[in-house]
Amino acid sequence: QVRLVESGGGSVQPGGSLRLACAASGFTFRSGAMSWFRQAPGKEREFVATITNGGYTNYADSVKGRFTISRDNAKNTVYLQMNSLKPEDTAVYYCKVTLFRPTTETYWGQGTQVTVSS
Repeated sequence: QVRLVESGGGSVQPGGSLRLACAASGFTFRSGAMSWFRQAPGKEREFVATITNGGYTNYADSVKGRFTISRDNAKNTVYLQMNSLKPEDTAVYYCKVTLFRPTTETYWGQGTQVTVSS
């Protein structure tokens, strides 16, 4: 079964950094497109970043220049390096995989809390 486990969340001051990790299992990791989403209380879940199985990346405008998504296929892990964090980055961050087998399938992790405050 597909499983995604996020880690690396925590509390930081504005301007600080965190690196999130998502450990994946239950599928051929290199075949999946990996994404990060986030959701704050009372708000809808929003897209943060994605990296395709071909290595292409895309970012939400709100995080461009501050966040970097990467993947290590040997470790079945996707990362989100978050720099210059702002209070508005506070949210639960979720890892998502999109598989093509042969139709699209989507799976989510449980999320990890990121809190940015002084």
